[in-house]
Amino acid sequence: MDSYSSIKISQLAEEDRPREKLLLKGKSSLTDAELIAILIGSGTPSVSAVDLSKHILAAVNYDLRALARLSIQDLKKFKGIGEAKAISIIAAMELARRRKDSEPVSKPVITCSQDIYELMKPELQDEQIEHFYLILLTRRNQVMRKHLVSQGGTAGTIVDAKIVFKIALEYLAQSVILIHNHPSGSLHPSDQDIKLTDRLVKVGRELDLPVLDHLIFTDVGYFSFADEGIL
Repeated sequence: MDSYSSIKISQLAEEDRPREKLLLKGKSSLTDAELIAILIGSGTPSVSAVDLSKHILAAVNYDLRALARLSIQDLKKFKGIGEAKAISIIAAMELARRRKDSEPVSKPVITCSQDIYELMKPELQDEQIEHFYLILLTRRNQVMRKHLVSQGGTAGTIVDAKIVFKIALEYLAQSVILIHNHPSGSLHPSDQDIKLTDRLVKVGRELDLPVLDHLIFTDVGYFSFADEGIL
């Protein structure tokens, strides 16, 4: 990474140091860089933790979602970030993601493909390997649960139709929705996606357990088999 220099935190007025600023003015007064600076604790002999944090944010265009995608090795490329500091950043980003999912909400009702996309963001946003989920619904399309069926590499994951419907039958679901992510960002279904969907739809009909949709999830949008009329 490029070298850079700036004033140290210890040279700042006390009210401008991240920890002191949080105590004096509250957490909302801190910038993203100041919050990250608290996580990493220190910079280098020539660079403050705040400026090191600014440098990291600049490298991801100040996009926290992009920061969440960085691995430990990616973060260690920044001078002054070792394994311990990289782990602190990754742990904080993961906690932020889990917080949203753990907030108490009433069971949602699926009315359209956008509902499915929003429902699955906590599980699939920023994921770098493929995951296949099953959403189980009541007769009124109320979400009973989200169930991870399988996960694999960046190019695909294996899905067994017997396992999919075994899960649905165990929970007495009335209908199901299939969803998997494309880490590549591609919104186009592969031939394997199309064949799998066709097979699962046929099995669902035989079991009187309809597949209402199959959604391909990416961080920037989605593809709905139902919306495209190919379910």
